[in-house]
Amino acid sequence: MLIYNEQHARRVLAEYAEHYNSGRPHRALHLRAPADDPDVIPFPAQHIQRHDVLSGLIHEYRDTA
Repeated sequence: MLIYNEQHARRVLAEYAEHYNSGRPHRALHLRAPADDPDVIPFPAQHIQRHDVLSGLIHEYRDTA
């Protein structure tokens, strides 16, 4: 990604921080995001495996259960 100026860099970093803190699963939190509701039962991710296609350019997900 090319960063054009300081404003663009701030916008990109803000979007990444939002994703990191609300949408990205964290291993230390048992694959939950920090903003997740603790009362919601997470989807059983241990039954899904990722398969890389084109050297990782595309990711396919398959249920292994």
